[in-house]
Order: sequence, then C-alpha cells, then structure tokens
Amino acid sequence: MELSPLWISLKVAVLATLFSFALGVTAARLVSGAKKGKFLWDSLLSLPLVLPPTVTGFFLLILFGRNTYLGKFFSHIGTDIIFTARGAVIAAFVVSFPIVYRTVRGAFENMDHELVDVARMCGYSDVGILFKVYIPMCWQEITAACVIAFARAIGEFGATIMIAGNLPGKTRTMSTAVYTAMQSGNRAEAYRWVAVILALSFIVLMILNIFGMRTYSREYIPGRKRSRT
Repeated sequence: MELSPLWISLKVAVLATLFSFALGVTAARLVSGAKKGKFLWDSLLSLPLVLPPTVTGFFLLILFGRNTYLGKFFSHIGTDIIFTARGAVIAAFVVSFPIVYRTVRGAFENMDHELVDVARMCGYSDVGILFKVYIPMCWQEITAACVIAFARAIGEFGATIMIAGNLPGKTRTMSTAVYTAMQSGNRAEAYRWVAVILALSFIVLMILNIFGMRTYSREYIPGRKRSRT
C-alpha cells in the first residue's frame, strides 16, 4: 500500500487549515465590524459552503487556469497552480475557509464588546485588539472551527481533482486514491483508504467532543469557575 496519499493529504490539510485560520479570523473580524456591505461580504465568503465541490473546482480552474491572467502571472514567476500540490492546498483551503470564517464571526459578534471599548480607551490598535481581546476571548470557538476545517480539508475530493488532478506521488490524496482504486477495480485498496479516512475522521471528532466536554464542565457546571472573565 503506497502511503504517499496519506502524507499528501495530511500536508495539504495542515496548510489549508493554517491559511483558513489566518484568513478566516481576519475576515471574521473585518466583516463582524463592518457597517456597510456586511451581508454581501458574508454571502460571498460563505459561498463555497453551499456550492458543490466540483463547481468550486470549476471556478478555481477559471481563476487559475494557464490561459487566465492569474495563471499566466504564476506561470511567469515559475509557480504553477494547476495540477500541482499548490492547487490541492488552494482547493482544500477554499472549502474549509468558510467553516472557520462563519464560526469565528459568530463568536466575535456574541462576545462582550465592553472589553473592546476598554482596549480602545487604553490605546490598542485594531490589530492589538484582535490579538489581545478577540482571539483570547474566542479561542475555544476558533480551535473547534480549525479542527472541523482540518477534517473537511483532509477529505476534500471534488475541487481537488478539478484543479490539482490525480497525479501519483504529487497530488493524489486519500480521497482521490479511493476514486482511482474503484475505477481500476481494486476494491481492497479502496477499502483500506476508506478505513484510514474513517479512522482519521473519528479521531478528529473524538478530539472535538472531548475538547467540548472539558470546556462545558469547566465553564458551566455549578460550583466551578468560568475560564473567561
């Protein structure tokens, strides 16, 4: 059993989750504080949640195709996107980003904004408030969102196969390995990869549930102090 799809999937999922965290938290802060165009931006940033993955991959092909402006730009600087591991990361990022963005935006909007006002009175900049107030206050929601985004990224198939293809040792992830095995009639290989994906997904859900139960017991069980002040 060739293990390269496992390592490629893990690498792609980790990178996509890191990008989703950085950009998702930033976008959540900007949109939650926006006074105009909030619903428009929220709809645009959440769109990959409701689009079929293959349609998302189609739009990525239009955006990064070799004959497009972006495609020609990246090709000119020697960084191809189509049918590369970079394309797989972009596909996984696009489908996992809305999970982080929407979860964190909701957390930011529901937190106590009196602390934000106090931070502004103390002279903190917007960036300082993000790192000193928003993220520390909502770290539990952010962590949960990133865990779910990782699980979504590691199982991505439709958008990945559209923009990154299914190249052995380069862009073949576990999901595309299942597809390839079934196409070639190798059900035993497909079953093995399905088992790996199920195991990883189960571990992610267990981590999320354990984390959630510890948070609940620490914050809401009578007689215990809340971790937030």
